[in-house]
Amino acid sequence: MTEQIRPYAIDVPQAELDELRDRLGRVRWTEELDDAGWDYGVPVDHLRKLVAYWRDEYDWRAWERRLNAYPQFTTEIDGQTIHFLHVRSRRPDALPLLMLHGWPGSVVEYLDVIEPLSADFHLVIPSLPGFGFSGPTKDRGWSPWRMVPAFVELMKRLDYGSYGVVGNDWGSYIAPEIGRAAPDNVVGVHVQQVWSEPSGDPEELARLTEQERAAVAENEWFSGNGGAYDKVHRQIPQTLAHALADSPVGLLAWNGQLWRDSVDIDFGLTNVSIYWLTGTIASAMRIYREFYVAEPVAKERTTVRLGLAMFEYDWNSVRTLADRDHANIASWNVYDGDGHWAAHQATDTYVQDVRAFFGH
Repeated sequence: MTEQIRPYAIDVPQAELDELRDRLGRVRWTEELDDAGWDYGVPVDHLRKLVAYWRDEYDWRAWERRLNAYPQFTTEIDGQTIHFLHVRSRRPDALPLLMLHGWPGSVVEYLDVIEPLSADFHLVIPSLPGFGFSGPTKDRGWSPWRMVPAFVELMKRLDYGSYGVVGNDWGSYIAPEIGRAAPDNVVGVHVQQVWSEPSGDPEELARLTEQERAAVAENEWFSGNGGAYDKVHRQIPQTLAHALADSPVGLLAWNGQLWRDSVDIDFGLTNVSIYWLTGTIASAMRIYREFYVAEPVAKERTTVRLGLAMFEYDWNSVRTLADRDHANIASWNVYDGDGHWAAHQATDTYVQDVRAFFGH
């Protein structure tokens, strides 16, 4: 029974939506300095507008119908429920693609690319364990490394012996590890970030180009000035989770700080709504803590083909450092414009890059 794959449909009880709307109408707003802007975090006026729209105009049922338009399933792997969309191409010889999101994302990240990509690929789009419709994780240790064999098993259960892996954010970390774990099955890995950081060796830094050193400096600036969420999630995620699980406005501010005005409001609110309605903010944040406390894994350079589609204002992937960790980088494309959620923000460019990398 644990290997059974069960059909799934999203059906949020109306009482839960009514309760959310009631909470959004009873906000205890914080004070702030008159000239604060974004200097201290998410501004009150910005949040007021989002909350008003969420309460009075946003239509969860429309997004629920959009999600339910695609076949969805759940299965249990390693004691954990895993939810996934499974959209088969009309081409029987299509290559399967496993598509992995990150935080504060969800399967919604890939909705815009399902139609164009399913012309050439079978698509498997899971909610990461502990995220969204996969529900909260039930025990310790659900680090990215533990997710790797779970996703290998998922593709095995779907009878896919050969497949590609696509990832963003945490998905960009997990995807190459799936290639490392199942090199005979994974034909290529396509990511939006290559998480190769400086080792601290002065000789390594000396080998970087001037542009790469500037990218490293920008990454260090972001870590020191915009990475508070990362530190909190790694150190005390449960402490914050008490507030976010009780306040949808707090959840909106915390998750929405990273997308600000870079995505349309309905996309952003749908992601936040999923965290709220599934009660997974605590378990989703735990991925950072589990990553931080896990035993370091000694690794050889990956040999599976790797492709990067990097967008402006996202994490700066550094080619020299990436070559240190990956032996087979087949494409390295840098695009203008914001695109941390490129499948949504830059759909055409993203689809073209994925197709080109996998030979379609």
